[in-house]
Amino acid sequence: MQRVRDLLETRQVHIYFGSVVAGAVFTLIAPATMAFEKAINPALAFMLFVTFLQVPLADLGRAFTRWQFTSALLAANFVAIPLLVAALAQLLPVDPLIRLGVLLVLLTPCIDYVVTFAHLGRADAKLLLAATPALLLLQMALLPVFLRLILGDSAVELVRAGPFFHAFLWLIAIPLVLAGLVQFWAARASLGAAVSSVLGVLPVPATAFVLFVVVAAVVPQLQPALDAVVVAVPFYVAFAVLAPLAGWGVGKAFGLKAEEAREVAGLV
Repeated sequence: MQRVRDLLETRQVHIYFGSVVAGAVFTLIAPATMAFEKAINPALAFMLFVTFLQVPLADLGRAFTRWQFTSALLAANFVAIPLLVAALAQLLPVDPLIRLGVLLVLLTPCIDYVVTFAHLGRADAKLLLAATPALLLLQMALLPVFLRLILGDSAVELVRAGPFFHAFLWLIAIPLVLAGLVQFWAARASLGAAVSSVLGVLPVPATAFVLFVVVAAVVPQLQPALDAVVVAVPFYVAFAVLAPLAGWGVGKAFGLKAEEAREVAGLV
């Protein structure tokens, strides 16, 4: 199993690219946006479950003691990045829906994806995983504040807490608990160890399937909103270039090692 897993991780970039292309092509053959939309959350939850399973959850407590890393992570996500987004927002079109959509994406990054890619990239996923619940809760609490500061009071009324709590429960808490149960089983029974070994091969295929499903669900919806997409793309590109630099700078300012600074840069 380990050889298969190593091969998949070595080829993961090609596998992910192929999944994106396959998802886009599939929509041309048999567009079924609604079915793919319903499959996104279950596929994402399973991807996170098999990813969490690869991280020794018993060691998570030690990650919380890394106060220097945690402080840098919080400063990057909730000080440096909001300031960067506020600066970019001044260049956004006046259309309130475009502005709100762009800010929602940039101010609430998909932490769950980052944990997966951090693990697959052989970063210290334990630190990121330990910080994930706190980061999600802070995102939920601070998003209305950031939107009010950047867009004014009108935008806050469009944000609801329900979807954030739903995502935290089904995409973080439940997969994390299930991964802990499987690890507990694997440590005490040969069948559990065998099941854990098989599941250990699946992070790359599961991530590839998520990419396929997301692309297949989103591509058919782009045509009606193509003008808005074209307008928003330059801001996402600018953010993709500047945000890691900001995260890296914060990490170095807090005196983190190069590996830890890269993790902070990857989670902004």
